[in-house]
Amino acid sequence: MSANTILLRVVASTCALGWSGAALAQADSGDEDEVIEEIVVTGTGASVARTQFETPQSVTQFNEEDIRSFSSNSQADILTQLPGVSAEGGGGEVATNVFHRALPSGGQFSFTPLLYDGMPAFTTFGLNSSAFDVFYRNDLGIARSEFVSGGVSNLFGPGSVAGIINYISKTGDDDPAGTMQVEIAEEGRFRGDYFFSGPLGGSDSNTYYALSGYYRVDEGPLKSGLDTKGFQLRGNIKKVFDDGSGSVTVYGQAIDDKVQFFLPLPVDGETRERVNGNDGEEVFTMNTVDAIGLSYDTPDGRFATPIADGVLTKGQSIAVVLDKDLNDDWTLNAKVRYASYDHQFNLFLDGDAIGPNTPETQAEYLANRGIDAFADSAVFTFADTGQALPGEYLLFGNRTLDRWRDATDFSAEFSVGRNLSIGRSEHAITVGAFFSDSQADDINFITTYLGEFSNAPRLVDVTLEDVAEDADGNLVATPGSNYMWTMNGLANANGMTANFDRGASRTAFYAADQIELDRWSFDFGARVERLDGDVRRFNTASFQMGDDPLVNDLIENVSFTDGSLLADTVSATEWAFSAGGLFRINDTTNVFANVSRGFFFPQIRSVPFDANGRLASYEGEIIDTIEAGIKFNHDRWDGYAAFFYTSLDDRRNVDFENDPNNPGNIIEVVTVQSTEAYGIEGSITYYLNDFWSLHGNITLREHEFTKAEGSPDIVGNELRRQPTEMANTAVRFNYGNFDAALFHNYHGDNFANDSNTVELDSYNLLRLEAGYKFEFADAQIVRVSAHVFNLTDEQGITEGSPRQGNAQSGEPAQFFVGRPILPRRVMLRFTYDF
Repeated sequence: MSANTILLRVVASTCALGWSGAALAQADSGDEDEVIEEIVVTGTGASVARTQFETPQSVTQFNEEDIRSFSSNSQADILTQLPGVSAEGGGGEVATNVFHRALPSGGQFSFTPLLYDGMPAFTTFGLNSSAFDVFYRNDLGIARSEFVSGGVSNLFGPGSVAGIINYISKTGDDDPAGTMQVEIAEEGRFRGDYFFSGPLGGSDSNTYYALSGYYRVDEGPLKSGLDTKGFQLRGNIKKVFDDGSGSVTVYGQAIDDKVQFFLPLPVDGETRERVNGNDGEEVFTMNTVDAIGLSYDTPDGRFATPIADGVLTKGQSIAVVLDKDLNDDWTLNAKVRYASYDHQFNLFLDGDAIGPNTPETQAEYLANRGIDAFADSAVFTFADTGQALPGEYLLFGNRTLDRWRDATDFSAEFSVGRNLSIGRSEHAITVGAFFSDSQADDINFITTYLGEFSNAPRLVDVTLEDVAEDADGNLVATPGSNYMWTMNGLANANGMTANFDRGASRTAFYAADQIELDRWSFDFGARVERLDGDVRRFNTASFQMGDDPLVNDLIENVSFTDGSLLADTVSATEWAFSAGGLFRINDTTNVFANVSRGFFFPQIRSVPFDANGRLASYEGEIIDTIEAGIKFNHDRWDGYAAFFYTSLDDRRNVDFENDPNNPGNIIEVVTVQSTEAYGIEGSITYYLNDFWSLHGNITLREHEFTKAEGSPDIVGNELRRQPTEMANTAVRFNYGNFDAALFHNYHGDNFANDSNTVELDSYNLLRLEAGYKFEFADAQIVRVSAHVFNLTDEQGITEGSPRQGNAQSGEPAQFFVGRPILPRRVMLRFTYDF
């Protein structure tokens, strides 16, 4: 096998969660050695193969059947199964929050790059706050996924400090194959998937194709009147060289997809469970179709919120991968990829940041905005019908945040490998280079509106009868005049609050040596990288778009770019080193250890301009990691246990919080923090017999802040949203044509903010999957399956209100703003393989 990957390549794994029934049957029939020999790991991209059992770091792989079983809503369904990883997708299909080994993060994929076929979905994190999973969706074209934690594999390609998530696509071969799948679910979900592969040209062409994609429309999982809808098309064409020395593969992707995103909402202040709204029905989301009509004047014309589009991604990517054996000792690998996306991330926020930021009575609404003196003249009506709002109805002020984030991304990687023998040791040496150039917009509009408190709320108008503005702009009694405090639900035309254009170029060189010496395996590697970033900030100012004494000034005054800008550049150079070793105690037991000194370039969006219009200092954030453990590989069970330690210095953490000086606006708050974490994690798979298998993994850890500039009181506190205990268990049954699996995820107690004032209770998430296969002639199979996400309809809270930050209170109150797990959902799938 040629060197064609920047990370550990696991073809099949005996340690994979939910090993497929086919693999289990093969092992039970006495062919286990044949299966294990297919487990190929090439840690440095050279052709010396290692199994997962023999590599000196933690590796987890899921096969195609596992991925199909896990997938319900988002990447979180898959990633939450990984040891040491907490992931939650309460926001919907995209922007999964991923945390690994207690490294401080706002979620997303900041420390765990997301790769497809060894190439990054996007190369540079932090040009804006969009997560990498907005650019790709998983489909039937995925053959397997791999997660590599630590070790020299993290030095290649885009690099990492914690781990790499890599999805490997299927490619065609001489046998034509295909899959068609239809999925239907509660709350109006329909999705159609397809996959086709086979040879191109004549039988001697050695050219193959694979094509996959989907179309999906979904009125849920939380009904707001706004749909999730769109498609993706992916494919590859692979040419295998006639002499068997390698291949060249062209990958392509086209996507046009919009996804609704869900933020925290008011829940019961004591039980932290969903509450009933004004209509007596349970409240699941503050997203509402009524908001799509919000609009106001700007210096560039009428602005209308694109909130109906949600998280919108339109674009394409193309890549070419060359994998070549030059001779018996030398290998060559090259990758080139370009992507261009029109991207928006539009979302409903979790309150208007005025008053308690929770549902209010009508009297409280007036008092919190300083207009209670006109309470007797205030009239509340529904914006759509003009009907009077019942006096007991609660109100909830909220905002839309519309963000334009068009992006382009180019990356290239070139590496050569050399196999040689020195004495009794075998060396596989790799030397390579990586380059990327990325650009992304970050243009934000905020619009504040007033709604009543119910699921998918209706908008509310507030009219102050017999009131108008005087010449000084003060509200005064004016018989016969009606003052519009909100108009068509619009309460504040905040306007353009940010307009940035950011770019980054990265150049890296790396080298590694994989050594085999008797019962020992060693890995050594190093990387040097330079990042050059540029930032252009288009300044904004307030513009008065009207002067009507009967209209709230907040509606008539809007923020917009004033034509001036600030521009500057940053740069930094850092180095990383990793060393690892493994000792084979016997055929069933190995011990391993690795140590790394890595770096993470700060998010460019975290670097502010100073008073002189220059960007602040820019230096790498240093991460030290240690891992040591033991691996087992027996006939009926396998697993590992490991100790880990991580420390991170001078992390520039970025949060979106309410602006205390400009109510309704959002600002990016940057804090410099250092952290430390240590713990143990373990995983085990046990095959009871031919039909039953059990899997479990557990992570126990301690973590704390060791430094916090500007907030010394949080030193010693736990990191937010990072439980100290996590666990997964799974039971699989496979008998004949019937299979079933029950998955359980335990997410321990944690804190919603750095000040540790808001504690979030632990929760248990269960998922059930079962199916039956109907077999027909010519290897045709029809599988009918049912999936239940959140079997017990758990309402565990995954986060508080990030916009409130450390100001959010955990004290009992009528309401608490938090994001529950998505509710139970039942779906049916019909899959036809041919």
